[in-house]
Amino acid sequence: MNKKEINEIKKQFTPEHCTITRICGCYVDGDKNKKTELAQTFLMLTEEENFKYFTIFKNTMSGTIGKNLINMEFPNDQEKPGGTQEFLLRLKNSKLEDENLVSEFYDKVIESYEYGENYYIILIYAAYDVPGKTSDGMENDDASDYVYDYVLCSICPVKLTDAGLCYNEKHNSIESRIRDWLVSAPAHGFLFPAFNDRNTDIHSLLYYTKNSELLQENFIDHVLGCGAPLSYKAQQETFQDIIENSLGSQCDFEMVKTIHENLNEYYETRKDAEVPPELDKMEMKKLLEDSGVKPQALESFDAAFDSIVCDEENPKFTAATVASTRSFDIKTPDVVIKVKPERTDLVESRVIDGRQYILIEVNDSVEVNGINVLNVDVETGEILE
Repeated sequence: MNKKEINEIKKQFTPEHCTITRICGCYVDGDKNKKTELAQTFLMLTEEENFKYFTIFKNTMSGTIGKNLINMEFPNDQEKPGGTQEFLLRLKNSKLEDENLVSEFYDKVIESYEYGENYYIILIYAAYDVPGKTSDGMENDDASDYVYDYVLCSICPVKLTDAGLCYNEKHNSIESRIRDWLVSAPAHGFLFPAFNDRNTDIHSLLYYTKNSELLQENFIDHVLGCGAPLSYKAQQETFQDIIENSLGSQCDFEMVKTIHENLNEYYETRKDAEVPPELDKMEMKKLLEDSGVKPQALESFDAAFDSIVCDEENPKFTAATVASTRSFDIKTPDVVIKVKPERTDLVESRVIDGRQYILIEVNDSVEVNGINVLNVDVETGEILE
């Protein structure tokens, strides 16, 4: 799913456009016991409750694609009877009205979800009458020809509010605050089936994680059956390892800077595409070739790539993840330099008297610990304009 498709579904989480028909929930304690369950028509909730649930659902579909929102596909074996996709399909088709199926889903989550404190599992079923599009891209409700129905799962930590003092208006007094168990923003969740090309895709789902380094691999493997992808940080580290192992002696400052510039250009020219840009093995090799990597290093690339990502099937790197679009970082054990990614032309590597230096061109004001300093010619002592 791309940004437009995600936002189209998120728009349904408002009172005016709500398409949710049923909501189910299960409150689980830190010992994996079901404490209470909810199952009812969504519109029977109070307006205040609806608003709070809408916020949770929107959060479950928020964040960066490839980092917080991950498109996943089911392996063929999971689409057979007894597979995870087949189970989720039955759950969706039941419209969450089959108590046994919903209870079985809770059991699967509780068994595989690794969290030692209380949490709240929320399931909703919705049926969205997808409007057609006119030739100029405008929505046309009268041109709708099918319904996209789906389930959305949100898993929210439940935490005890902080102790403290509060004002009791009734008694006009300051007294100890009553501590409550508060449902927090979702930590994980998923949308099934995916809404790809503005249509139902039962072979895919959209997974959500608030923390890109806490994917809940066990939950992904056993409840979703899609196989946990590389985390955000792991993608970066793997990409960097491949570069280092491929370049060998050619892995110098100027070469890495050139690869950085070309990678950012690759991302910038594709970031608004319908599908988030990714680099597979061939595209990564072309990136190195276009950056001036020598043939000998390119020959090493294949072996380095295959050995480092040997456990992945058809591995791809999300361009938004591996590209350094916020800063160009240069680090030594004692010094850290951060440069705007579009101004790497100000930085160069040079050998002076047999020692390597990183030089930064200064053509504007300079601050040291917040103090504006003057540019002075070391030899003449004159102030440079």
